[in-house]
Amino acid sequence: MNKPKVAVAMGGYSSEKDISLQSGKVVSENLDSDQFDVYCVEIIQEGWFHIGPNNERYPIDKGNFGFDTPNGPVIPDVVFNTIHGTPGEDGLLASYWELIGIPQTSAPFYQAALSFNKRDTLAVLKQFGINTARSVLLNQGDEIDTSKIIDQVGLPCFVKPNRSGSSFGISKANSHEDLLPAIEKAFTEDDEIIIETALVGTEVSVGVYAQGGKPVALPVTEIVSENDFFDYEAKYLGKSDEITPARISDEETLMVQEEAKKIYRLLNMKGISRSEFIIQQGIPYFLEINTTPGLSSESIVPKQVRTAGQH
Repeated sequence: MNKPKVAVAMGGYSSEKDISLQSGKVVSENLDSDQFDVYCVEIIQEGWFHIGPNNERYPIDKGNFGFDTPNGPVIPDVVFNTIHGTPGEDGLLASYWELIGIPQTSAPFYQAALSFNKRDTLAVLKQFGINTARSVLLNQGDEIDTSKIIDQVGLPCFVKPNRSGSSFGISKANSHEDLLPAIEKAFTEDDEIIIETALVGTEVSVGVYAQGGKPVALPVTEIVSENDFFDYEAKYLGKSDEITPARISDEETLMVQEEAKKIYRLLNMKGISRSEFIIQQGIPYFLEINTTPGLSSESIVPKQVRTAGQH
């Protein structure tokens, strides 16, 4: 019997490419080769390639996502999507794979596109009673009135690219003077940015996946950054403690897991997602959801899975 052919897609066109390549490598190495034929695929600005056993590159046929290998041509049966950022997390590749009839492991194209846009996600979830920080959206070219922004969100506040992950371009503005440089930095990553009230509390992250059609929450991770917030250095360069299970009460653990599952259901997610919250005065405030969360050895979801397996 032929084994299913799995293409592990990695790379992408954004600042998150290197993190995605790490995730893809970990997934490729951990998929059971007794059950699957695994093929590494890099989707990068230079082109789309299958990476062979000796790092040779075979171009992808975009008509069917097929490619040559040392053992002959292959058309994958399924794609394991580990691309963070565009085009893997914003729905572009999901729509392409759906058009050519190849299933893939992460969210469908609409859910991916919606959740990749922080403003739109918050706007939808607020209608269902999900707690969020106060926020303001700016588009590139808008007239910027920093005093008016501070009146709306207060200080300190976070300035973020609206459609980006991995904490690139995010700043914390503690004073009026900090705000404009933070806005300019965020605009280097995206032409839409979001400015949010800085919540004060415990930052936590929780993975959710579906089993038998029902969302299942993984153990909660507490994030303690050495830096002023959970920025790129903290997330990927070891400048944070990620404590699983989180040092929060059983009541708070259950509350944040239920909130993450509710969001998964409301957005009609598939695959595995990871939602971020700040627990402020016992109430979880939703920050964002990732539909292709990091799966490198330093990433949060693999740590949660390991913890879940210990119980």
